[in-house]
Amino acid sequence: MLLPKDLQYLCSNLSITNHQASQVITMLDEGMTVPFISRYRKEKTDSLDEEKVQHTKDLYDYIRDLNARKTAIIKSIDEQDKLTPELKQKIEQTYKKSELEDLYLPFKPKRRTKATIAIEKGFQALADKILDPGLRQDVSELAQEFLTVDQECTTIQEVITQAGYIIAEIFSENPEVRKITRDYIAQHGLKEVWVDEKWQDKRTKYEQYYQFSEALSTIPSHRILAIKRGEKEKILKSKISFDKIIVQQQASKSLNIQDHPRYNYLNEVLDDSLNRLIIPSVLLDIDYQLKKEADEKAIEVFAANLEKLLLSPPAGNIRVMAVDPGFRTGCKVVVLDETGKLLDYFNIFPHQSQKKIEQARDKVLAHIEKYKTEAVVIGNGTASRETKNFFKQTLPEKIIVSLISEAGASVYSASKEAREEFPDLDVTYRGSVSIGRRFQDPLAELVKIEPKSIGVGQYQHDVNQTMLKYKLDNVVFSVVNRVGVELNTASYHLLKYVSGIGDILAKNIVSYRDENGMFKQKTDLMGVYKFGEKSFQQSAGFLRVAHGKNILDATGIHPETYPVVEKISQHLDLTIPKLIGNEKLVNSVDPQEFVTEQFGLPTIHDILIELKTPGRDPREDFSIFEFTDGVMSIEDIKPDMILSGVITNVTLFGAFVDIGIHQDGLVHVSEISHRYIKTPDEVLSVGDKVKVKVLKVDKELQRITLSLKALKEKPPKIHRKKKRKKKNKNKQKTLFDEVQELKKKWDAR
Repeated sequence: MLLPKDLQYLCSNLSITNHQASQVITMLDEGMTVPFISRYRKEKTDSLDEEKVQHTKDLYDYIRDLNARKTAIIKSIDEQDKLTPELKQKIEQTYKKSELEDLYLPFKPKRRTKATIAIEKGFQALADKILDPGLRQDVSELAQEFLTVDQECTTIQEVITQAGYIIAEIFSENPEVRKITRDYIAQHGLKEVWVDEKWQDKRTKYEQYYQFSEALSTIPSHRILAIKRGEKEKILKSKISFDKIIVQQQASKSLNIQDHPRYNYLNEVLDDSLNRLIIPSVLLDIDYQLKKEADEKAIEVFAANLEKLLLSPPAGNIRVMAVDPGFRTGCKVVVLDETGKLLDYFNIFPHQSQKKIEQARDKVLAHIEKYKTEAVVIGNGTASRETKNFFKQTLPEKIIVSLISEAGASVYSASKEAREEFPDLDVTYRGSVSIGRRFQDPLAELVKIEPKSIGVGQYQHDVNQTMLKYKLDNVVFSVVNRVGVELNTASYHLLKYVSGIGDILAKNIVSYRDENGMFKQKTDLMGVYKFGEKSFQQSAGFLRVAHGKNILDATGIHPETYPVVEKISQHLDLTIPKLIGNEKLVNSVDPQEFVTEQFGLPTIHDILIELKTPGRDPREDFSIFEFTDGVMSIEDIKPDMILSGVITNVTLFGAFVDIGIHQDGLVHVSEISHRYIKTPDEVLSVGDKVKVKVLKVDKELQRITLSLKALKEKPPKIHRKKKRKKKNKNKQKTLFDEVQELKKKWDAR
């Protein structure tokens, strides 16, 4: 549990009450998951939503880690007999890692530096005398007596230099000086960027940064990441510039050396300390912080995009023919049944000779007839539009023909899991299976693919990979539990994301299912190896058993509240099967009548909602989307064309749109809406179907610039009459006015 001051810090940062924070932390310590707490323990948290519970967990983890570091630092300083009550208080009160490390810096075990070597030689006493404001002698006089301390130092200047190294390090370890320097550069510094001379006459995607500068305090995160990538590719160079004179003035004031009898010397030492020790270190800190904040924002955008993609509408349990398109090697085609099971696979060449086209047509029609296939889904890679046209011309209109993103399918097809499921199947056919299953149920298939390989983020390979994995895994975890999982058909990949289950239990569930057949009810889970009461409590509400012994097992109602449902059914004198889905009767129930000490009003409300719409899927209904006909490649794109598209990626600077060719177009944030929007996600999400206008096509750089607002009517300007300022009749008289009035009266006399 946290200390009272830590709890107060957490609550003030998250705008929640002490009671809410304490309850969440207690349940987290008991091993409960975020989805379980937010959905099935609303009484304890006062109905905190999942996002708030997750933020509480993250900040709680941060404070615990920080406290562990504080304890280690206090112990280290105490062992050196240098821990003062004031220092201990400063350490305990800070919640910033950078400030904590600044406080520890003077006491940190050091490598050998110029200062430590000078101390070894015996010049610490001279440094102390120079710093003592009570001594009035100049530096040379003080250094005179130390000429014999070290045989290597034969002149006064050499002795003074050695003392300067010690004082420079003392200045550099001053937390206040480091803070002043860091804060000033962060607030007033500039990020200056230029192109490497090898690239200055060449066109690249970094053209806008060839001669660029922007304030550190305002530069957007996506620019930081773009510049970093440009530097990594040896195209760009950059530095942080600032006014060092002001920094030195502020540092001098902080060190209180301005009135020192040896100010000139100490100011020279401070200059050396800033140039050699403080500024290089602080610039690294600032650069790290800029990158960290840029990573966090990029990851937030990535997470929002991934969430939308995972919540894509499923086509459902229909038979699918899935195609990985290609020209030279042909199209790899698979047929899947309603559950995604592979029924057949074959190769066709619909883009070569007329004879091969006829053979492809015959083969496709034969398989459609044999397996009663209802839809054909094609990956959106090379030859996708040509392949779609072939199937449109070949098949009757009742057969759905659709393109789908194949991002990540190749990653899955080469994975260990794919090899285990299809050991004898070529890797390209495994990719087709993934494409088909993604059409049937995007969530169930996408959980098999490493989230960063799905293609809905910017700079996903440049950001902090640990932070990225944590955030994206949380998104998958959240979405899987929000949608719910069918216990008898879910793959191991899906089950491992269910609250309370994890990797080992997911494998054990699949093994149990293979050996014993379908689960007849949720309580059968207790027969699974290592599946205990805690796992059942955390997972049962998110699992579904369709057509089982207990009809409530097909709903999101937690088994611990089944007795509440039984009381409601008895109250209405109806069996539970007749109660489920009967909206009129459920609406007649007064939830207050069924509140108990254990289950309060929020839980009863959730039960009634679930009874009205049992096992509801939060995903939208599935619909087919058609791209603009006749647009097959970037060569077909012309300015002013109006195209149909799908949002594939939303970033901080704009949205990428799939317009039916292999290259997405970009709608810059300034071209999204006539009204001001700060970021595109205010109005756009991954998966949105849109109409866009082509503004510019750069075939050399493979860039297509699009606009959404060009197709929207600009709202009329509202002309408001300017209000005239009313003259204040009671305006205060000036001395001049009073004199003039007296003068008039005098003249009148």
